[in-house]
Amino acid sequence: MARIKGGLNAKKKHNRVLKLAKGYRGARSKQYRVAKQSVMRALTSSYAGRKQRKRQMRSLWIARINAAARINGLSYSKMMYGLKLAGVDMNRKMLSEMAVNDAQGFEALANVAKEKLA
Repeated sequence: MARIKGGLNAKKKHNRVLKLAKGYRGARSKQYRVAKQSVMRALTSSYAGRKQRKRQMRSLWIARINAAARINGLSYSKMMYGLKLAGVDMNRKMLSEMAVNDAQGFEALANVAKEKLA
């Protein structure tokens, strides 16, 4: 049997990694060994970043709801508890959108929460 070398497959693998490393500075975009390390780290960080983005967005929504609730004389926790008692099932993303774009609608929700708390 003749020996089969893996030249073509290795070249494809190297080119795939180097394509991902395009735009990196210096050896990170030119040399396979260095580029592979950088790409592996970047892919790991991007995976973690996608998880962190969800946490950051939720905290942003909560900050917006809290600011709008305080304008209407409630704290965030009291507002959410009052809405829960009132049976208003609205997620934080929509509440923050209302806080930013629809002040009257948010004020109406705050009044509903106040009534249920009293």
